[in-house]
Amino acid sequence: MKKTPSLTSDESQLFRDAIKGTRKIKQDTLRAELRPVKQKREMRESREMLGVGHFFSDEYQPHLDEEGPTRYVREDVSKFELKKLKRGLYPPEIYLDLHGMNQNQAKQELAALLSLCQKENIHVASVMHGIGKHILKQRIPNWLAQHPHVQAFHQAPREWGGDSAILVLLDIEE
Repeated sequence: MKKTPSLTSDESQLFRDAIKGTRKIKQDTLRAELRPVKQKREMRESREMLGVGHFFSDEYQPHLDEEGPTRYVREDVSKFELKKLKRGLYPPEIYLDLHGMNQNQAKQELAALLSLCQKENIHVASVMHGIGKHILKQRIPNWLAQHPHVQAFHQAPREWGGDSAILVLLDIEE
């Protein structure tokens, strides 16, 4: 092991003079291992505040048709409802714009929208995900297909967003 040379009294005095007037730095940052726990707690608390009762899984892959526009209809719902949605016979009552959001933010906002639709008896919603890198465009249908109150969804007609939006038909308990 190598020994470090000790400072002489002259060198020590020079060092003290050089650092004269400085103060000790206060450690005000969090340790790296505490950040994820805090973030998870904050996310949970924000979900609880919004009253969001349904959480979406990223691993779930529903069977969606790859051909043509994005569409889905629940098994117990008539395919005619999907056609009405496609034709624009159900105008959206509420809009959600997800432009500029990351996946976690978009997931929380989507869950909050569906919860709000249940509370306010809203039957049709438009979710605008944009085009971008197609990340949200691919994820949102997977998330919507998991929700128990989503009857159907279809790529929106041009007047309500076209390729960059999805119309969602919800069943609301009276």
